[in-house]
Amino acid sequence: MKGVSELVPGVRVRDGESFESALRRFKRICEQEGILSEIKKHQHFEKPSEKKKKRLLAAKRKIKRFGF
Repeated sequence: MKGVSELVPGVRVRDGESFESALRRFKRICEQEGILSEIKKHQHFEKPSEKKKKRLLAAKRKIKRFGF
């Protein structure tokens, strides 16, 4: 599988670094790349009509919040 290493974030433990701090760095990288949110989005199939409804509701909330 070509290019898989680019998709998977990795952290190398530095000399004298604890496992906990390396794990913290890994979690921060995953959060910045939005990996967990992507996994949650793809856990269940969402029909195109449901996606459209969510998008419209988000737009309405945005309009209501900013008063456009």
